[in-house]
Amino acid sequence: MADNFLRFERRGALGLITLNRPDKLNALPEIQDGEAFRDLCERINDDRDIRCAVITGAGRAFSAGGDVKAMQARSELFEGGGMAIRERYRKIVHRIVRSVWELQVPLVAAVNGPAVGLGCDLVALADIRIASERARFGVPFLRLGIIPGDGGSWLLPRTIGYARAAELLFTGDLIDAGTAAAWGLVNRVVDHDALMDEALATASRIAAQPPQALRLAKSLLRQGRESSYEAILEMSASAQALAHLTDDHLEGVSAHLEKRTPDFKGR
Repeated sequence: MADNFLRFERRGALGLITLNRPDKLNALPEIQDGEAFRDLCERINDDRDIRCAVITGAGRAFSAGGDVKAMQARSELFEGGGMAIRERYRKIVHRIVRSVWELQVPLVAAVNGPAVGLGCDLVALADIRIASERARFGVPFLRLGIIPGDGGSWLLPRTIGYARAAELLFTGDLIDAGTAAAWGLVNRVVDHDALMDEALATASRIAAQPPQALRLAKSLLRQGRESSYEAILEMSASAQALAHLTDDHLEGVSAHLEKRTPDFKGR
């Protein structure tokens, strides 16, 4: 992966993703970032031994979002005419958010510091979000004379509600971790030094679940954001039929009746 921006580490059934551009507060995207996210997310999806992923930032920020200096210079992502910039958003920015959205395993965000712009929307793409007390959140696109080019206008209202998303977007204000928790942007706030322990412990509890059923459950939750109840009932019946035929289902039933911890194998 170019410039080692996405650092990836396997920890048993967990995959740890670190945004690794600390000298730029993990600003993104650069030109190569779309392909890097796509390749890593595909790698995780293809590895049936990975049951949960955690994403965090190196240094003192989760991600400060876009490179404002590059915007000023109209270079890199922002070079050329309107059609050229549009295509780069589609091929780079949208590739990032689509790749994370299509991640099949649960994703836990460990938000270690500011998460701004695309960084904030990247947090919202995670299934579970745990914040350090030092975290800050905002989408100050309008302050730069631009709008959310990453689909945040769809994502954020579904995460925190329309009125709160409108307040964040229209004012450009940053909110602290406590407010983010009260608004539902993060699940909980922990001491900064305990952040990774808490995120990894949460991910480990998730990874203890049967991996095939876990991926099915995440898919149904995602589909449920847009589908009708009737459509979800049909999807659930099909997914449930598959789950009933797994060895893990029999293991779960046996463990329950025998009052022991199940040992799921992904079969």
